[in-house]
Amino acid sequence: MPSSTTLPVPVWRDELESEYAALIARLDGIVPCLERTLQLPWIDAINKLKRQRGATILAHSYQAPEIFHGVADITGDSLALAQAATECDSQMIVLCGVHFMAESAKILAPDKMVLIPDLEAGCSLAASITADDVRALRAAHPGVPVVSYVNTSAEVKAESDICCTSANAVQVVESLGVDKVIFVPDRFLGAHVAKHTRVRLVLWHGRCEVHEKFTAGEVRHAREGFNVKLAAHPECPPEVLAEVDFVGSTSAMERWLVREQPARVALITECSMADNLRARFPAIEFVKPCNLCPHMQRITLPGIYAALRDFRHEVTVPVAIADRARAALTRMLAVGRQETV
Repeated sequence: MPSSTTLPVPVWRDELESEYAALIARLDGIVPCLERTLQLPWIDAINKLKRQRGATILAHSYQAPEIFHGVADITGDSLALAQAATECDSQMIVLCGVHFMAESAKILAPDKMVLIPDLEAGCSLAASITADDVRALRAAHPGVPVVSYVNTSAEVKAESDICCTSANAVQVVESLGVDKVIFVPDRFLGAHVAKHTRVRLVLWHGRCEVHEKFTAGEVRHAREGFNVKLAAHPECPPEVLAEVDFVGSTSAMERWLVREQPARVALITECSMADNLRARFPAIEFVKPCNLCPHMQRITLPGIYAALRDFRHEVTVPVAIADRARAALTRMLAVGRQETV
């Protein structure tokens, strides 16, 4: 196994323009030409190395376009990627996303090597609650089941009765057949769920640092100034959700675009999602506001190459925690095929 931490910088070859003509066309208008000349050598080096390693690269919808379109074999929301890890033939997975996603992939595919290009790619939601917090909530509400959003650590999942996604949260909550649940950690997602069910929710104070920054004023300005249709992720504040035309998960937003085909749209979510969707919907004009996730942006082409070259950084979950967390995820999957952010 190579031990050097110095990466050779791949050099430009004129042949790359013809070899990656389809990718260049897909990224036209999304990635500046100057950036493409720097990125294509890395993309080419990664694609060659992943074939040598027999690896599969999974990329979340919030990844930068050069990763999402350039090197990913499978793209999607976080749980879709975890499910893909169990279904693909590769024994090596490179998860281009944040740490809880790589954990979920490892939990559901324990016999595979799961790598994440940057260990510091975290999540404000996952960091907002601990296993001790969940145990304290259980003590304060005896007998009340815990529903944890998949944007949580393996330890929190292990303390939960069942997991949920942004798309299936109402369905999961109601599947328990009780009149009260503990819902962690996203307070805004929980408030959105509470509006759509008679089940009483005990909420935690976690918030997504990307989605909590949006304001109703920004949304109104986008509508009035640019005459756009608006879609927002349910992790946004309630006053933001009240202003938009559609509320849904990342995958649900994409289906909404297919169905509605708006001439102009603003997606109130992470910026890279709109960048990646531009390639699929060239007739739709995507207008900001949006916010970048600083953790997702830690995943880079050189980092992906290093992960493949040096088997860096392998994600592990203690067996006792993984077994309990897997049970919570499996219960969710039993409710039906699901999706998330």
